[in-house]
Amino acid sequence: MGAVVGTLTMQTKQRRPSRDKADDDLEMTMVCHRPEGLDQLEAQTNFSKRELQVLYRGFKNECPSGVVNEDTFKQIYSQFFPHGDASTYAHFLFNAFDTGHTGSIKFEDFVTALSILLRGSITEKLQWTFNLYDINRDGYINKEEMTDIVRAIYDMMGKYTYPVLKTDAPKQHVDAFFQKMDKNRDGVVTLDEFILSCQEDENIMRSLQLFENVI
Repeated sequence: MGAVVGTLTMQTKQRRPSRDKADDDLEMTMVCHRPEGLDQLEAQTNFSKRELQVLYRGFKNECPSGVVNEDTFKQIYSQFFPHGDASTYAHFLFNAFDTGHTGSIKFEDFVTALSILLRGSITEKLQWTFNLYDINRDGYINKEEMTDIVRAIYDMMGKYTYPVLKTDAPKQHVDAFFQKMDKNRDGVVTLDEFILSCQEDENIMRSLQLFENVI
């Protein structure tokens, strides 16, 4: 969860001088995709209008067209992991943000997901994370899907981690988690099993609360 939230918020934390609503409205008309009004987004998310303004300026700074495709998303994300290969994890993360399966992420997609990850309830955060792991969107997480995600995270962290990770570390990690999460031993993890297992893990619960006050 930390890998999801931490890098996504780094680029939006830099605050710029205060500007009025007219400046924001003018700025929004100058991009290819115009986001929904701030009032509507404020009602749909857990962010204030001022926070949305800050997030929007950071988003537009990286994506002047108002949308970001997967290649651009990978380039931005990889900047934070220079010693590893973040492309595969960024692919999975991009698909989780692209809820409409359009091949691009709009500001609304970005801020809605960020609202869940930073300000959502524990259940909402876990549901979002479950959807990230459920690669084929069939409502279950199997070992192959979890292994793909975990291996992508290990690749992203790179070979300079300490202590040095063994080549079979992703498999061991998945085996341990699956043993705990697959309550009925049917070979897949359901959303209910996932939420219950995560709620029983103190480390996961702490990570869910870690970034609540990032912005």
